[in-house]
Amino acid sequence: MRIKDIQEALREESLDGWLFFDHHQRDELAYRVLQFKVPRIPTRRWYYLIPAQGEPQRLVHAIESGMLDALPGTKHSYSSWQSQVDGLKKILAGCHRIAMQYSPNCVIPYVSMVDGGTLELVRDTGVEVATSANLIQLFEARWTAEQLEMHLEAGRRVDRVRAEAFQKIASALNAGESIDEWQVNRFIRDGFTKAGLVTDHGPIVAVNANMSNPHYEPSPEGSHAIRKNDAVLIDMWAKLDRPGAVYYDITWTGHCGAAPPATIQNVFDVVTGARDRAIERVKTAVSRNEQLHGFDVDDACRGHIKEKGFGEYFVHRTGHSIGEDVHGTGANMDNLETHDERRVIARTCFSIEPGVYLPEFGIRSEVNMYVGEREAIVTGEIQKRLVAIV
Repeated sequence: MRIKDIQEALREESLDGWLFFDHHQRDELAYRVLQFKVPRIPTRRWYYLIPAQGEPQRLVHAIESGMLDALPGTKHSYSSWQSQVDGLKKILAGCHRIAMQYSPNCVIPYVSMVDGGTLELVRDTGVEVATSANLIQLFEARWTAEQLEMHLEAGRRVDRVRAEAFQKIASALNAGESIDEWQVNRFIRDGFTKAGLVTDHGPIVAVNANMSNPHYEPSPEGSHAIRKNDAVLIDMWAKLDRPGAVYYDITWTGHCGAAPPATIQNVFDVVTGARDRAIERVKTAVSRNEQLHGFDVDDACRGHIKEKGFGEYFVHRTGHSIGEDVHGTGANMDNLETHDERRVIARTCFSIEPGVYLPEFGIRSEVNMYVGEREAIVTGEIQKRLVAIV
């Protein structure tokens, strides 16, 4: 357990405690932060308070009294509704402001795990409930040195599969053979398996107008054929098949021909220019030890696309946190879908992936950035020009 580290962070956030709550294993974050597993699925509610000072407090139901025995602290039990309320008041005595897995207005849905009724119950004891978003990032989103190495190795393998996928399309077209989005999707998944990589779903392989659906995925039925002079987008994410591995997530685009049309080339230049502006914003802030927030990065990226006249066609955030899940629990690069005020902190990773989505085609360029103690890096290859699929 990292009780002392959590207590230090609570004091820095001016919080009196962090209250964890669960029922039926709804809050996966609680178990990951507390680094423990319950002996069985909880069918009754449990509460665990880590105060900024002093000993943790456990509140469990009488018929599941051993549910939190793996955690340190004083145990309290309840059975009736009233004794639960009394137990909450007892463990929260002396607290004025506590953190829970809650986000005001659900601004950060990744953290909003506690239901509204439980928030009402806790607030009725007289305490103020604050978001645990910064704490979650601190104790859940930061990588170990080993995770960074696994990410870099996954990147090398994914980049190889990506290059092979574009070559697969070129070889089929040059041989006069038919090939479609689904076949390339399966080729990539087979490549992942051979490379010792795993993924939760995907990848995205999209042609022409399908490129403008940011979450498009082909299926065996209705998959579009890839032909000469088509534009192609491939978005792929995977991690090593090892415990604790973290994702690598990229998007590249290409054109089935030696010279892309000017319209496609122009949008590619706009998107990659926005990507590079965001990368520079992060690198500069980290090198100068300046405070940087998720919305700052989004503003830098989105500002470039607006300047070029394509602002209305950039319809999603600039980037997302990356961890053991492809969408992690750290700061997102976002001032569109949410105003993410979380700080970009050391030992975290996120995507930079601006896109412009027109009716005929869409372009997205995605890289991953890792923030170290003194510098920020792009962790894999950076696409400088459209892939010539010839």
